[in-house]
Amino acid sequence: MVFLFPKLLLPVPFHRSKSQSSPKLNPQQFPLFAEKNLNLLFSMANAWKRDKPFRLLSPKLLFLLFSSTLLLLFLFFSFLTPRPSNPNPNFLTLNTNLLSTSIPPFDCIKSPQAHPVVASVVEGVRYPFLYSLSDFGKLPDKPHKNIVRLLKGKAFRKPDISVTIQEILEEAKGEGTNGFVVDVGANVGMASFAAAAMGFRVLAFEPVFENLQKICEGIYFNRVADLVTLFEAAASDGIGNITIHKLVGRLDNSAVSATGAKLAFKSNEEVAFKVRTVPLDEVIPTSERVLLLKIDVQGWEYHVLKGATKLLSRKGSQAPYLIYEEDERLLHASNSSTKEIRDFLHSVGYHDCTQHGTDAHCTKKD
Repeated sequence: MVFLFPKLLLPVPFHRSKSQSSPKLNPQQFPLFAEKNLNLLFSMANAWKRDKPFRLLSPKLLFLLFSSTLLLLFLFFSFLTPRPSNPNPNFLTLNTNLLSTSIPPFDCIKSPQAHPVVASVVEGVRYPFLYSLSDFGKLPDKPHKNIVRLLKGKAFRKPDISVTIQEILEEAKGEGTNGFVVDVGANVGMASFAAAAMGFRVLAFEPVFENLQKICEGIYFNRVADLVTLFEAAASDGIGNITIHKLVGRLDNSAVSATGAKLAFKSNEEVAFKVRTVPLDEVIPTSERVLLLKIDVQGWEYHVLKGATKLLSRKGSQAPYLIYEEDERLLHASNSSTKEIRDFLHSVGYHDCTQHGTDAHCTKKD
């Protein structure tokens, strides 16, 4: 017996009584069944294709294309950005034995990555580099806006301090890269990586853990682990501990003063945490040259400078080029002032200071 279901001629078994005899099928009929069934299947498939609406891009395909685009852009920028090369290979590895053992360098290998991140290439500088700022976690920068900027070929952030750092170091590069750049208040490493991209060794001080994670990611992106040494500490005028205030949801604007932390951004969400303090004179050996000292610590600049008295007292060109933030509001919140800083700098021989926005640039002459 043959059932028609659905529109297919199939030889199928059926229930029968004992009185019924078994159906007898001629073996020559099977090719006919097969041919009819195949024709019906093709007809059904063609009808299904005609009825199904045409979709150029499905959600899954769009997701795959978007993910592939991001990956290709990341690889493109990774290969586009030159790896820093030091013309003095004998000085590539930082001799941490020369540094104070009271505060060991921060170990990026043991630092967990907070969230998946997107690397951004810094444009507008002679020596480009990558840095980590946007992510898909709880940090402040909205990732969807940054991704749109990335797809448009725009940088996440302007170079800012990076251009200044590279312009200053470009003049010193004629004498080689035998010397340190000290970055106090490193934030996410914009100044540190600007120097490391030129082959200079960097000592970076940063107390905020989320920023330390970002610097570690940048060290990996730029392949500068042999050039950048990172310290989880606040530079100050004494060894000990201090309370830092940071705004929730921001990578910047952490300060010793709670008032100072809120000056630039209005926010009631504030977290206080303790961090180690160390004077720069305790970390930097007198035998090592420091080419540039950059300080941006939201009003704590005077205490950092006091802790670097020996370094700043070096003669003539052996003293570092100094850049520090000079914001009277922030200084006042930390019980210091512009005058107090300038008087101290004069006492150690810095008589030539010029203002560049909220930053002061100071040098010594031979």
